[in-house]
Amino acid sequence: MEKIKDYLEKHGIKPSVQRLSIYNYLYKNRNHPTVDTIYMALAPEIDTLSKTTVYNTLKLFVAKGVAIVVTIEDNEVRYDADTSVHGHFKCKNCGDLFDFAVVNEMQSKGLEGFLVDEYHLNLKGYCKICRP
Repeated sequence: MEKIKDYLEKHGIKPSVQRLSIYNYLYKNRNHPTVDTIYMALAPEIDTLSKTTVYNTLKLFVAKGVAIVVTIEDNEVRYDADTSVHGHFKCKNCGDLFDFAVVNEMQSKGLEGFLVDEYHLNLKGYCKICRP
């Protein structure tokens, strides 16, 4: 937890008990959790935790660059502590979300002269286990 505390402080985030626990969960559980998932996992351990606290903490983490928002479905917002450039694959059967490496920069036609400073690569299909 000391490393997490230092990491959050380095990014201008005051490391409260709730923030440390939420970041620890996000970092250790690479399943791209939702606010509800994090709340249900941590609420039994932290009596004072609310869904609003989880939501506001994640919003702060994104603003400070220690987490990213993953939106593959319009009605589902997930979070990821891995802020490096990588893609996400969602299985249409089991609903699991998988990270994958982006080997080289995306090349696009029609954007000559544009400055791209962020991109998201999201794919959907069937994972190895669910593949028909």
